Amino acid sequence: MDIEVRSLPSPLNSIHGKKSLIQGRKVLREQFSKNANSTALLRGHCRLIDIVLRQAWKEMALPVSIALLAVGGYGRGYLFPNSDIDLVVLLPAKGNKQEAMDAVTKLKLESWVHLLWDMGLEVGHSVRTLTECTEEAKDITVQTSLLEARRLAGSTKLFRIFSQVITSGLNPREFFNAKLLEQQQRHGRYHEVTYNLEPNLKESPGGLRDLQNILWVSRATGHGRSWSDLVRGRFITKEEARLTKRNEKILQGLRIRLHYLAGRREDRLLFDFQTLLAKDYKITDKSSRLAGELLMQRYYRAAKLVAQINTILLLTLRTEIFPYANVTPIKLNKYFQKRGELLEVRDECVFRKEPSVILESILMLQQHPELKTLSVTTLRALWHATPLINSDFRLNVRNRNLFMEILRQPRGLTRELRFMSRYGILGRYIPAFGRIIGQMQHDLFHVYTVDEHILMVVRNLRRFMSSEFAHEYPLCSQLISEFDRPEILYLAGLFHDIAKGRNGDHSLLGQKEAKRFCMQHRLSAEDVELVSWLVENHLIMSATAQKKTYQTQK
Repeated sequence: MDIEVRSLPSPLNSIHGKKSLIQGRKVLREQFSKNANSTALLRGHCRLIDIVLRQAWKEMALPVSIALLAVGGYGRGYLFPNSDIDLVVLLPAKGNKQEAMDAVTKLKLESWVHLLWDMGLEVGHSVRTLTECTEEAKDITVQTSLLEARRLAGSTKLFRIFSQVITSGLNPREFFNAKLLEQQQRHGRYHEVTYNLEPNLKESPGGLRDLQNILWVSRATGHGRSWSDLVRGRFITKEEARLTKRNEKILQGLRIRLHYLAGRREDRLLFDFQTLLAKDYKITDKSSRLAGELLMQRYYRAAKLVAQINTILLLTLRTEIFPYANVTPIKLNKYFQKRGELLEVRDECVFRKEPSVILESILMLQQHPELKTLSVTTLRALWHATPLINSDFRLNVRNRNLFMEILRQPRGLTRELRFMSRYGILGRYIPAFGRIIGQMQHDLFHVYTVDEHILMVVRNLRRFMSSEFAHEYPLCSQLISEFDRPEILYLAGLFHDIAKGRNGDHSLLGQKEAKRFCMQHRLSAEDVELVSWLVENHLIMSATAQKKTYQTQK
């Protein structure tokens, strides 16, 4: 039952309340501009709104039998400058029937909501009985919002009953599956890509919602409601928690500043705001990089780590909720076994003992199509072992052979290159690729960052190889099917834009990088020359097309 805001006389203190609210927000903004403490700002803003709501509730002399609840993000205790203020007015039950709201209480509530809007608080409000809350909690979004409910005013007893009802209605396995599906659908709306040029700080893959999803699942399954709780439960290490908090603050800081710049709730890092945000962070242009590009690279690298943490922790929680106790592992070789649809190392320390096994794990996933991904213990061990991919690792002949073998596999290349990029393997094995991770490119031809664009090019080359997609570009599919060594084309794809953002012609600089790499990996002189030529001349077609278009229009 939603309250209708009628044209009622506003209480005399509405002007004073509005002034207090404006002043409080001003102080919080000034403090944030000095210390950039996102946690203090979010909690401080939440406390400010708490005070205003409670005072207004008290002045209306509302019945002690009802309760005012903060839900959603506001209930969590973190409120961004222009985020929604979601509230539920909870009505008690009386016997077997819900207590009807009397006319006086209804009028007071309408006057209370009117006062809030008059003071400048844009609240999202609803009035619900316990039964109505239970019914609506069948929707996973509503259930999640109510799970974070916090009492602001009114009956403590009613809130306690409400919390018990909502908690008792949770099925951990159903909740996990629903939140995982919800996340997959959300990522799908953003094309499963973290590196869109105008990402959504909240909803995009690697955004704040991915971190919230972990804590929602953890809370619903009884494993805690904070990163500290997950550390105590040994779901996450202290170092992982530290990295998570650090990158969470980066995203929070960006979103706070974006709200202030836009003067409204705005979560999209639109081009119009990127340069202004960089200025706010005191980031300046460099000889070959714009300030906005440098800012966005900071965001993309934070989002990448968030995406890694999200995958690892959700897999960890899933293993706890859906244990594999009855799944017998099957030995594949001396390093690996499969457990169900997962690839698992037989010794969690093997990556540190023999770093070459890092690349071998990728090869195993390609060669065993029945395997979906790595087990969580293997994934975590791999993630922590990636710093071992250093100059010695790159000079190792076995590792060079393994990398080329990965490129030559008939299946799984696109998926595994993305996996290698996501967990830092590709950027460490090819340092030039590591330098362009999250790098923006402002032109008419690219809609992704440089690294994501490169992976999309390789993905398109793979599609030409598949008969399933031959109808899309028949000539390309025919030509590439006649090519004996497609890995040569994949290497050219990997290196064609790898020198973007440096001083000089990126085609020539990339050609040198490609030639060096190919020679190190013992490609034939003919293949080295072909890859080098493709990288150096990859802009000829687009340059020719632009010239022809211009002449035609002229």
